Amino acid sequence: MTRDQILEKLAVDIQLRGLSHDTQRDYTYKAKAFMQYYGKPATELGEQDIRDYLYYLTTEKKLSPSSVNAINSCLRFLFEVTLEQNLNYKRIPRLKERILLPNIMTTEEIKRFFDAIDNLKHKAIFTIIYGSGLRLGEVRRLKISDVDSKAMRLFISQGKGKKDRYAVLSQTSLDALREYWKKYKPRHPDGYLFLNREGTACITERAIHDAFAKYHRKSGIAHRATVHTLRHSYATHLLEAGTSIFFIRQLLGHSTLSTTTRYLHVAQTDVLKTPSPLDSMNNALPKKKLGRPRKQVTAND
Repeated sequence: MTRDQILEKLAVDIQLRGLSHDTQRDYTYKAKAFMQYYGKPATELGEQDIRDYLYYLTTEKKLSPSSVNAINSCLRFLFEVTLEQNLNYKRIPRLKERILLPNIMTTEEIKRFFDAIDNLKHKAIFTIIYGSGLRLGEVRRLKISDVDSKAMRLFISQGKGKKDRYAVLSQTSLDALREYWKKYKPRHPDGYLFLNREGTACITERAIHDAFAKYHRKSGIAHRATVHTLRHSYATHLLEAGTSIFFIRQLLGHSTLSTTTRYLHVAQTDVLKTPSPLDSMNNALPKKKLGRPRKQVTAND
């Protein structure tokens, strides 16, 4: 098969498994880069070539473990599913990834961020992301019919992992949405709520990223933050307010509870107020004055 034929079959295999369009685009890009590196179609390459390529990405390109592992997953799919080859996973292991704590903004920083927003569309988008804990892709694909103002909830269709769920709609978000609607009155055949400048499609991820960066700078928040920081902050602030972690898991649409428990490490909850046994031990011991040691008397004195 030629490179183009391989990429076409790869796309079909991804679609047959019901994987997302983003996955198809990502795997196609990674597989294409792999074949361009060697100047050969993948049918002429094998396990050792995968090892050498991953080593090159790690040592020469200095890619992060998560990036290398993503490429590793793509190549495993390419060879085992599309090319129907058996691979020895022990020879192409995944790198151990560093588990990072979620980056969050304080409630004061959140307020400063929203105070810096001077665009009704952007205000509606970011209040929904923070107020409902949505992912960027979920908010950009929201449709007018997904907003249930009577039940005060949002319907999230085909979120991560192709799962449907409901998210809470805050009153502040609803007010921002109404102001946005009065000015923009979005009209689209598919019913998208937030449109691009031309009004021909839903707003792009890049446009939301750029808007966030603009207001982040304007607000004067010192530490780094991204759009996803708003979702992390939503979860952390809910936890600090005493919301059950099981409820938070459901609201965020996490597949496993272990993903949600990451927020326990950054939330200022009673967990971090647990007294250290060292302090308890010191309080129980009698206080001794520290001074110069007494001179010992010996038989020679």
